Amino acid sequence: MILGPDATIADALAHVRNPDLPVSLAAMVFVCRQPLEPPTGRFLGVAHIQRLLREPPSTLVAGALDNSMDPLRPAASIEQVAAHLATYNLVAAPVVDDNGRLLGAVTVDDLLDHMLPENWRDQALRPGDARPGVKS
Repeated sequence: MILGPDATIADALAHVRNPDLPVSLAAMVFVCRQPLEPPTGRFLGVAHIQRLLREPPSTLVAGALDNSMDPLRPAASIEQVAAHLATYNLVAAPVVDDNGRLLGAVTVDDLLDHMLPENWRDQALRPGDARPGVKS
């Protein structure tokens, strides 16, 4: 979810409640200057949902930004993405271009889809299947 710096915490929380928003993308708000559609204006940072829940609803999201991490670049390798998500303990990370504009986000689900075999979903355990090493 992308919001401008003048959005309030209440605005952000209302957006993350959207049931159509994937859980991994509801974990943080991407804050950018106008335009808010990718490629956006300048990327300012992220506001994590846990931080948003602790702030007064009238506070601006710009006041709750996490500036401690660098965003990913489009040319990042799978290994770099994995290391980034693991280093910062993230379920999603922003991807920005050389001009600092948000292009999108990569999620841990995206990473797993690239790392697992192509047919992993066909081989995934279904409810009631025996788990390897676990006796029924």
